[in-house]
Amino acid sequence: MLVTGATGLLGSWLVPELVRRGAQVVALVRDASPRSLLVSGGWLDRIACVQGSLTDERLMQRTMAEYSIDTVFHLGAQTLVGVAKTDPVGTLEANVRGTWMLLEAARQCAVRQVIVASSDKAYGESPNLPYREDDALRGRYPYDVSKSCADLITSMYARTFGLRSAIVRCGNLFGGGDLNFSRLIPGAIQSTLREESFLIRSDGLYVRDFLYVEDAAEAYLCLAERLAADTTLAGEAFNFGLGLRLTMIDLVEKILAMMGRPGLRPTVMNNASNEIREQYLDANKARTRLGWTPRCHLDEGLRRTIDWYRAFFAGQSSPASLAALPAGQNA
Repeated sequence: MLVTGATGLLGSWLVPELVRRGAQVVALVRDASPRSLLVSGGWLDRIACVQGSLTDERLMQRTMAEYSIDTVFHLGAQTLVGVAKTDPVGTLEANVRGTWMLLEAARQCAVRQVIVASSDKAYGESPNLPYREDDALRGRYPYDVSKSCADLITSMYARTFGLRSAIVRCGNLFGGGDLNFSRLIPGAIQSTLREESFLIRSDGLYVRDFLYVEDAAEAYLCLAERLAADTTLAGEAFNFGLGLRLTMIDLVEKILAMMGRPGLRPTVMNNASNEIREQYLDANKARTRLGWTPRCHLDEGLRRTIDWYRAFFAGQSSPASLAALPAGQNA
């Protein structure tokens, strides 16, 4: 199996689970950051690694051919909304061109199936909530557009060329191993451990859906297993989320309460722009057609995540290391 984006948050949980299930895993790695959970956990020593970029067409074809790849989990992408605003061309290059390069290589190398990571952001801003898989894709901002395009391209390869591919659209992932403290949950936990007020970039009333990372990894595996057995799933998209309508300020306050710091109030900056105000998912299709259901609801997922960060920071080389990491500020 080939996993792109293997050293990211999701890949760092998916790859070990594939290995535990006996899969022979090949990881496409662009930047093997030592801070990645996959790297620090020693998992790169247990799999084959190919160094390079999704947009290297020859590398993608050679990797799939030489390793006789059967299944691809395409997780590789530029995943940060803020970075997409700053560098829209780089984001489109990675997320759109990278996706068609991978799918074309898979088609030419007769790969059996491809699972493509998307996002609830692919739906864009819609008057109809929760999002359902047959809703139109209405991306307007750079990151959202990149995901809308990648999904349409994936569906095109399935419908036109018979490539057995399917799309995963998750709510915001969270869990241990995410060291990007610009994201809300790791940023809020880090700020609380520092005993600092967390900075909420928006007015705090933006609504998002979430999914614990281990449940997300299980969702990908579940879809791959079902797609292998049922060709009618090719070209389909599936939502995976908790179906939450949670405001950012409510989530931060929940984290503060769980960490025993309810008096440490967040600071609302109210300077966010060009972001969708309300997003949450209907995951009924995944439940009925795939038999998937999340094992960790929000409180249990947050408890596991908080425990992971407490242990992570406790294991840092010096007390100053906590302050050395960049501060969190998010939605």
